[in-house]
Amino acid sequence: MSEKYIELVSYLKGLKRVLVAFSGGVDSTFLLKAAKDALGDNAAAVTVNSPYIPSWEIEEAKEFTEKMGIKHDFIKVGIIDEIKNNPSDRCYLCKKALFSMIKEKAINEGFDYVIDGTNLDDIKDYRPGIKALNELKIVSPLLECKITKSDVREMSKDLNLLTWNKPAGACLLTRIPFDTRLEIDDINRIEKAEKYLRDKGIAAVRVRSHGDLARIEIDPTIRDQLFNTDFLDEISRKLKEYGFKYVTIDAAGYKMGSLNS
Repeated sequence: MSEKYIELVSYLKGLKRVLVAFSGGVDSTFLLKAAKDALGDNAAAVTVNSPYIPSWEIEEAKEFTEKMGIKHDFIKVGIIDEIKNNPSDRCYLCKKALFSMIKEKAINEGFDYVIDGTNLDDIKDYRPGIKALNELKIVSPLLECKITKSDVREMSKDLNLLTWNKPAGACLLTRIPFDTRLEIDDINRIEKAEKYLRDKGIAAVRVRSHGDLARIEIDPTIRDQLFNTDFLDEISRKLKEYGFKYVTIDAAGYKMGSLNS
């Protein structure tokens, strides 16, 4: 086992009893595994189930905790009033509201800390949600132990976690431009479109929604997979079935946070 993992497990042991904010992504899966190794049944998971979290993420989260024998609860929420128009500080407002709910649950159930999977690389990116975590005193063990995203993937592979090479994920609201009214139908068609493309073998994909127009971003290294007229026709047909009027491919490929600009 790597020294960094041993250090992380040691750090987690000092937290005594923790509730892990668990999305089912690369970082939170790795953190939950480490918390289980460090604390056994004194580590539990909670997942937010909302319209803007892809359903496959919820299912994968369930499967992992069932396999690991970890106590796992869900907090079901809708689109909170503060973010219904997708303001530029949406991530901060959303994190503040959701983690307040998680923290209340933790207090009521006797947990010492709420922990999340923020890693060292996250503080180099535009992540307004981190401000909310700091205000609520949420603990980020990966950040505290100076663990990067590449560290997480490398150690996840050593631990035989299926998420070691899982593409980076983000809530579906990141596909919608700021200052746009959030509608459940729009979110649903984005989820359907991305699931369709994932099922076609395009794992790293974002379907950005600009009104009636879908802008597909995929990993730049696999853009040639789309250079097939029959496949392009099928993509166009399927996404129009989901409710888009126009379907486009972003020539530059996927870029994390492309709507932040």
